[in-house]
Amino acid sequence: MFFERPESGEIAVLVHIDFHDQNDNHGPEEFVELAISAGADPVAVVTGSRQRADSKFFVGTGKLDEIKDIVIREEAQVVLFDHALSPSQERNLESVLNCRVLDRTGLILDIFAQRARTHEGKLQVELAQLQHMSTRLIRGWTHLERQKGGIGMRGPGETQLETDRRLLRERIKSIQKRLEKVNSQRDQSRRARSRSDVPTISLVGYTNAGKSTLFNRATGAEVYAADQLFATLDPTLRRLELDEVGTVVLADTVGFIRKLPHRLVKAFQATLKESAESDLLLHVVDAADISRDENIAAVEDVLEEIGANELPTLKVFNKIDALPTAEPRIDRDEHGNPVRVWLSAREGIGIELLEQAIAELLSEDIVKETIVVPVNQGRFRAMLFEQGAVKGETYDELGQSVLELCLPRKDYLQILARVGMSEDQIQAA
Repeated sequence: MFFERPESGEIAVLVHIDFHDQNDNHGPEEFVELAISAGADPVAVVTGSRQRADSKFFVGTGKLDEIKDIVIREEAQVVLFDHALSPSQERNLESVLNCRVLDRTGLILDIFAQRARTHEGKLQVELAQLQHMSTRLIRGWTHLERQKGGIGMRGPGETQLETDRRLLRERIKSIQKRLEKVNSQRDQSRRARSRSDVPTISLVGYTNAGKSTLFNRATGAEVYAADQLFATLDPTLRRLELDEVGTVVLADTVGFIRKLPHRLVKAFQATLKESAESDLLLHVVDAADISRDENIAAVEDVLEEIGANELPTLKVFNKIDALPTAEPRIDRDEHGNPVRVWLSAREGIGIELLEQAIAELLSEDIVKETIVVPVNQGRFRAMLFEQGAVKGETYDELGQSVLELCLPRKDYLQILARVGMSEDQIQAA
């Protein structure tokens, strides 16, 4: 029901209105991309400005007549609004325009339905769609009366609308239970990674910023990457080996967008939790986008909503190949810590700088020392080797082991405690 798509693009008229009392007005360019990503064929973009939305039709009667004329002339099949419409506004617009009307939330849900590939992703999208649809059910059932009485005609005493709402509620509860199970499985996987001290790094960012291209470049994976909005919907995890840190898990996640429907954020809690519980976020930014700063702010808003705004974050300014003067580099704060990396994932420029910056940020809790282990501390030496912490071993003139170490500080302190030693007792080479 939710994943069947027409073979050809539907002729669409787009509507974008700026409001005088809003500071975050944006042009219709992104909405045009959204429509194309959904498979629509935009033939006209109707723009305008108002003090506030009309309660009945959202737009004024003059603008409504303009839209209707274009719909008739172009034989449009759907009118897409770059705004959130109330159910009554959608009904009123459809009755005048004589075609389907879809708001921004419905359009994004449609794109997500097309992109979902995994069982979990489809469940998440269906949940968001059902919740969105539940407020609009009356549109499809206004022509039905209460079920009639009489022999062979007695019903349960519900209108068709009430029956359908009850079925919807049952389906929503069923999906929520299944997603809770998925969430539990993800939590179990995260706990297992935490116990094994494998750091998790999540790629986050505005849709079409190049996250999947960077993910493929860094890990050698073949995640679907395309120059379109929401090319990636289902999360993908891969192991990555970094020289200074060892094994890390890199997660590619769904892209964010301005005015991301709250229902989608709620439905994708299990997926987004992967980002919220990461050790490091890589905030991928399209450096060549003229709306770069606004996109960064939109991503930070969603990160705050999912409780990930306090996590260590490294901004990755991607697509520098589209900037004539940009060079690959690392920008640092006043303490010398990396805060931004400039690169091109598509061209493979600056990837080594990204790995260097990640290693610096994750190695704060890494012990990288060369120590001297006396002959009588063989158990200590053996435990370091068992942990895989020894990167090199030589011997001094007294026959003592000189070990080059690299391991998490937590593991190092645990080994010292097990052999009854403290860091003060360790001799540096």
